[in-house]
Amino acid sequence: MNGIYYIGIDVHNNNTEIAIRYKGQIRQRFSLPTSIPAIATAIESINGKKIMAVEEGPMAGWLYRNLLKKVDKFIVAEPRRNKLISSDGDHDDKIDSAKLAMLLEGGFLKEVYHSDDDKKAQLKQWVNLYHDRVKDAVRSINKIRAVGRMQGIKIPRCVINKPQNRVKWLKQLEQVSLSEQLNMLFIGYDAAAEQTHLAKKQLIRLGRSYPIIKIWQQLAGVGLIRATTLFAYIDTPWRFRKKNKLWKYCGIGLVRTASGTDSKGRPKPARLQLPWFCNRTLKNVVLGAAISAVRQKDNIFSRQYERMIKNGIATSNARHSVARSLLTVMWGIWKSSYKFDMTQGHHQIAVA
Repeated sequence: MNGIYYIGIDVHNNNTEIAIRYKGQIRQRFSLPTSIPAIATAIESINGKKIMAVEEGPMAGWLYRNLLKKVDKFIVAEPRRNKLISSDGDHDDKIDSAKLAMLLEGGFLKEVYHSDDDKKAQLKQWVNLYHDRVKDAVRSINKIRAVGRMQGIKIPRCVINKPQNRVKWLKQLEQVSLSEQLNMLFIGYDAAAEQTHLAKKQLIRLGRSYPIIKIWQQLAGVGLIRATTLFAYIDTPWRFRKKNKLWKYCGIGLVRTASGTDSKGRPKPARLQLPWFCNRTLKNVVLGAAISAVRQKDNIFSRQYERMIKNGIATSNARHSVARSLLTVMWGIWKSSYKFDMTQGHHQIAVA
């Protein structure tokens, strides 16, 4: 049979439902255990051009890297775009896979980027784990401070950061129950802090294979963690055709919104605002780098910020403008494999 087969997959830990759509109809279904050999065998039984789709989720990257070569095109779909259609009517795994195949055939899926490089995927996993452990450590510290605050006690920083100071300090507390609670919470904080340290060691080790991470650290405000995080999430400089797309993905671009008319029937002027849907981790990284660059003084980014403030631009707008400039410089260095002269603001030395 000539034509294109559209394959929708609904995957779970134990079971995978596959719906195969051809010329507007579901021609075949598979209900399989979730394993690469089982899914690959089902896909290989189809003779013809094959386009497959799975919704973004915890197992999407694993499927993408292992099944990419089994089909002509593999799409990891943005589930938010599919929600209204997928939620309409009955709902189960077989129906979901069939609806996904229907959306795929109609060209309605929005693709989510995934790397097919196992080493880069491993680096991204360690970066994710590092940021997760940092958040957990911060939550633990906030909880410790909150428990002390409820009893009118301010916990010194040296007690939180240095375990050797805690035993003596806890013994000084009059309330035994509070001392026991804090001791338990310190155990959780120490575990999160140790896990953060271990994750950082791993991402440093894996990041050594990519020279661009070291080059980026020459820029004001960009340290090891920020450079590695940006590299792990973006994956390749050729992922975005325009810098505007990159800005929006990182949450620092501007989107235009306009709706309705005024009392005279004229269209209301459009508003520019930051995108709501973006990569929050990258937004924190890029804005944090911009703030650090501004504070360091005597670099092109701090001078840009100072000019904008003198011209009456709001602090937040100036900060986002600097973030866009910094991200654009990093993107340009990545694409051209050049170093950057921080004092002059231009490319300096080609990288071998």
